This record gives sequence, C-alpha cells and structure tokens, in this order.
Amino acid sequence: MKIAIPAETEQGEPRVAATPETVKRYAGLGAKVAVEKGAGVKSGILDADYVAAGAEIGSDVTRDADIVLKVRRPAKAELSSYKPGALVISIMDPYGNDAALADMAAAKVNAFAMEFMPRITRAQVMDVLSSQANLAGYRAVIDGSAEYGRALPMMMTAAGTVPAARIFIMGVGVAGLQAIATARRMGAVVTATDVRPATKEQVESLGAKFLAVEDEEFKNAQTAGGYAKEMSKEYQAKQAALTADHIKKQDIVITTALIPGRPAPKLVTKEMVASMKPGSVIVDLAVERGGNVEGAVPGKVAEVNGVKIVGHLNVPGRLAATASALYAKNLFAFVETMFDKEKKFAPNYDDELIKATLLTKDGAVVHPNFKKG
Repeated sequence: MKIAIPAETEQGEPRVAATPETVKRYAGLGAKVAVEKGAGVKSGILDADYVAAGAEIGSDVTRDADIVLKVRRPAKAELSSYKPGALVISIMDPYGNDAALADMAAAKVNAFAMEFMPRITRAQVMDVLSSQANLAGYRAVIDGSAEYGRALPMMMTAAGTVPAARIFIMGVGVAGLQAIATARRMGAVVTATDVRPATKEQVESLGAKFLAVEDEEFKNAQTAGGYAKEMSKEYQAKQAALTADHIKKQDIVITTALIPGRPAPKLVTKEMVASMKPGSVIVDLAVERGGNVEGAVPGKVAEVNGVKIVGHLNVPGRLAATASALYAKNLFAFVETMFDKEKKFAPNYDDELIKATLLTKDGAVVHPNFKKG
C-alpha cells in the first residue's frame, strides 16, 4: 500500500496534503508514504522533516501509488502517471469543470471530492470546507485591517481618543463566524448579516449585532444541509436597501457569501462602494466564484474613489502552514475509514462518506450531480 503526496502544480497554491504528523499516522496503518521533493517547503515543511517521520522523498511519487493525496485536483498532464484504480483525494472544484472530470474518468482513477463530505457528526473531522473557511475568515480580518491604515480598537491616549473601527460581516457561515470572533477580539464594533435565521443567535453570542430583513422568506431561508438558499429578487431588493444604508457608515466590510454550485451572489453594488468613506476597505472572500462585490478584481487590491476592495485568491493558502496542518488531518481522518480493524485497505463503496464524495470510478463519472443521462 503506497500513499503519494505530490507537490501542487497550480500556480499560487502553497499548501500540501500531508504533514510529518499525518505521515506517521499513515505509517501506523501499514502504508508506505512517498512525498515529492520540495512539496512542503511553502508550508514550512522540509524534506528532512518528512524523512524523519518515515516518508520517502522522490520525484515521480505517483506512478505506482494506490492513493494520491492532493490539495487541488490533478491537471490532465499529472494523470498520465497515475495507475488505473488509484484513489485520488483532493478538493476537486467540480462545478463547471466537466472536462476535468472527464479526464479523471478517462484515466480510470477513483476521484473523491473532499468538499462534498456530508455534514454529519462522524464526518466533522473530515470537513475541509470548515477547516479552510475558518482560516479564511480569520485572515480576512487581518488583511482588511492591514489595508485600513487605522487602529481597530478604541484607544484612550493622552493625545486623544481613537474610536473603534466598525466592521460589517456579510454571510455568517464558518468564515463569517470566525471573522466576527477575530474582529471582536481585535476591538472592533461588529455587525453581521445572513439570510439564515439560525445565524442570528450565533452572531449575538459572539458579541456582534445582527442585521437582516426578518420576514417570512427569511424564516425559511435555510436548506436541510444548513446552507443558504438563493433568495427571491424581492427579498434581495429589501435586504440591499437595508444594507446600503448600513454599509456607508462602515470602515471595513467582509463578504463571505457562497452558494454551492452557483456563482457568488452580488451583495455590494458599485453604488454601495461609492457611498463608503475614502480609506474604507472591503474584503471579498467570494472573489474566486465571481465575487460578492462589484469592482472586486481577482488577485488584486482594487481602489475605487479611495475605497480599497481586497480580492486575494486562495485566502486559506495565505496561512499555508496552518491550513496544510488542518487539511492534512481532514484527509487522514477520511483515509483511515478505508482501513478495516486489521489495518487492511478495504474501502467500502456503500459507505455514506464514500458515496457522497466519489466523483469517478471504473472509467466513468458516477456522482449523481455530474453523471450524464
């Protein structure tokens, strides 16, 4: 049983799919682990650290691997070295990428999308969306404060009082909740909004004020899986009017709204941006999915009439060492379920975790969301 950890090939991806800690744990399952030379350097992990944990270091580690662990899905060129039947486990980003799914099916690999892990109790430790979004929410506040150019907490000094910054969080999922907690710890006055009624109590429990149009549609705006539903045009208009008045008084706005499989909803219009004071900052965490903010530029800090719009890509990767440590543990927890009590590799394709995450198998796309016909 060989587990391979290749270096990430996508530009701007500093994370790695295993750490020395998880290498030791794979070895405890009886697996041999091979790590590509330099794979962990951008996450602060040297080849020598992997060797000390029991891994082999090489340059063509995936060729005969039974399991390939990655952060991003493999590019077509990478697949040529994967053996048929190999399990490939990563964040697959499959929506709108049918050609990439077809390539993995053609390579006859069994591809698993970690972001499809069901939100059930036994899978919490495997929830890559939560582990990475948590860091993104934290980093959004750090990035926003770095661009803001003023202090966040209220300060009483001999030279005068510095007022607390006002921070508005739009979208209260995992990233939004961590952004609220971080902004509060840094001393800001925090408000937050979300279309899901269950988030109101969460926001208030963190010491922030909740802002939303609380009508009948709002009361039914959450899916059974805990995600936000797409709201009607009428509700969006009412919510936009409420937030427009609020945004112009804010110093930093952080947007985190994403709907699985759909473009990010536009929450902040160019008119709202224009209403903000020069020196204000907006951080758009949804920029990779089209963005929540009009004027956001992927990979750039745009400036519109003195208002900065931060559009950093791969925000969890801006905390690569921490993000890799959490992601590697998510992967190990999933892989461990594929070994029986005798530590024999025996994946159960009837298991609900495997059913929910399996994209391709035996040369075909098998996930119901993407299967043709």
